[in-house]
Amino acid sequence: LLLRTDKKRVKKGEQMIRKATKKDLDSVVRIYESVLIEEEKRNEKMVGWVRGIYPTDKTALDGLEQGSLFVYQEGDRIVATAKMDNVQAPEYAECDWGYDVPYDKVMVLHTLAVDPECSGRGYGGKFIDFYEKYASENGCDYLRIDTNVKNTIARHIYEKHGYSRAGTVKCSFKGINDVYLACFEKKL
Repeated sequence: LLLRTDKKRVKKGEQMIRKATKKDLDSVVRIYESVLIEEEKRNEKMVGWVRGIYPTDKTALDGLEQGSLFVYQEGDRIVATAKMDNVQAPEYAECDWGYDVPYDKVMVLHTLAVDPECSGRGYGGKFIDFYEKYASENGCDYLRIDTNVKNTIARHIYEKHGYSRAGTVKCSFKGINDVYLACFEKKL
């Protein structure tokens, strides 16, 4: 798995995680929508996202403009996306974190999404591995991630990668009411 910042074409079968560009926005929004469509087909609410509220095209655009939006590319296809930065949601103040450290020493993974057509292939786990490496290279040895408690798949992946549950916060999150936010942390 490569991290590249150049604009060279990714060869068939080659994989990389890189900062998103403007041309990636449609693919990122398509992944958000595909996750929501898949939930509707199954008549389930596993992720806890709400169409038109979170995540949206504005979520992707804000991440791009802030330089925190990343994509996982395989060949010509974007298969996963997430945001990585030092921005902790206001709701994090309500969590009983195990590590009391300055914000600039904490890297946060937001809105990790894998294209449902590509689920089960390990892309989410590889994105987390990349996130940890990226955090370390940027001087952040403390990692935080959150997810709706409904998202059992994400919770399982985080725990499998050594993240500890720091707590659950009941809140309105990104405009979605009555969310139970499961907060995870890890020290590298």
